[in-house]
Amino acid sequence: MSIGYACLTIGVNNTNYKSCIMKNASKERLLEIISHNLNSLENIIDYNIKNKIMLFRISSDLIPFGSSPVNDINWWDVFSSKFKSIGKKIKESNMRVSMHPGQYTVLNSPNEDIVAKAIEDLNYHNKVLDSLDLEEDHKIVLHIGGVYNNKKEAIKRFIQNYDKLYDNIKKRLVIENDDKSYNICDVLAISKVLDIPVIYDNLHNNINPSFEKKSDFYWIEQCNKTWKSKDGHQKIHYSQQKPFKKAGSHSNTIKINEFIDFYNNLNNKSIDIMLEVKDKNLSAVKCINCTESDKNIKKLELEWAKYKYNVLEHSSQNYLEIRKILKQKTDYPVLEFYNLIEDSFIIEVSVGNTINAAQHIWGYFKNCTTEKEKNDFFKKIDNYENERISIANIKKYLFKLAIKYDQKYLLNSYYFIL
Repeated sequence: MSIGYACLTIGVNNTNYKSCIMKNASKERLLEIISHNLNSLENIIDYNIKNKIMLFRISSDLIPFGSSPVNDINWWDVFSSKFKSIGKKIKESNMRVSMHPGQYTVLNSPNEDIVAKAIEDLNYHNKVLDSLDLEEDHKIVLHIGGVYNNKKEAIKRFIQNYDKLYDNIKKRLVIENDDKSYNICDVLAISKVLDIPVIYDNLHNNINPSFEKKSDFYWIEQCNKTWKSKDGHQKIHYSQQKPFKKAGSHSNTIKINEFIDFYNNLNNKSIDIMLEVKDKNLSAVKCINCTESDKNIKKLELEWAKYKYNVLEHSSQNYLEIRKILKQKTDYPVLEFYNLIEDSFIIEVSVGNTINAAQHIWGYFKNCTTEKEKNDFFKKIDNYENERISIANIKKYLFKLAIKYDQKYLLNSYYFIL
């Protein structure tokens, strides 16, 4: 089983993507952005390998205007060596990547111009994966599209327009149930006609269920029948509903108890699970640490180094409890560890805990800062305590000091970003 995340990273340096608006899309600017984005992708792949994340969705924004005539650069040739270098890392690590065109890539539209643009966009996504020199088990995920007041005709158009695609795109394409129009029964029916793999999305099914009231695990087994050996392991999308938000909103983090319950009920443990969640790689590492057979306390110690001051901001009690359970070096209290972290983030921060955490951070600088920096810090603490500034102001100041004094331990933590 591989567990992964989509597109962007949290708390990983040099992994951001750049973009530009159409009027600024000169050849020079586009080349600069593509170069930057490919470097960011490589850094993401390196991070994934280091953290044993073997499933990843590449952002469609990798190449600006990738399917538009605005970008007339043969980027696949210009950056051929870079693509192959990244692709080599993906293949040698046995990582599996995918891409997922957005909501405007609609293959079943009654508007021929929209269909033509959708086909061009699919060509672009396939070109990225081909440029990485990857096989057909690295997939392109697509929703069926709109209903247009007649679902039967809309499905018929999807099937007809699918036949217009190049064969190398058809080899990669997989279809997914959505949260509004096409439930899992609809998608499985289309799959039967086209002989195409289906990705099951649990949250989409919860919002837009089939008339057949079956469990997630029943539908996962049905979808498994659509995957052939050449397609690689069956893949699903897993997410949790964000409380008090509109249906379909992804949670900030994966609640580990709920995920483990889901995981334990899976009959097929070789399945690949793409997490769709706001904290991206953080939840992926959490779920991997909770399901891996290698139960090494050092993994939790590395995680604690990143989370500890965030926990201290919210709950000094949980902070002390986590320190206590990590002292038992022969144990692997992974669920207790992550439950305490999750519980901490639910607790509203207090002024006292926030100042305590900030002062812990200050401890890394107190012997090397100038007298002015020291005075500035304690003045900011006083202003915060008296509600004249926000904690964000103090964190911004401490972040600058962390950069100035090269405090890598702090810069690799989540204190400045969560």
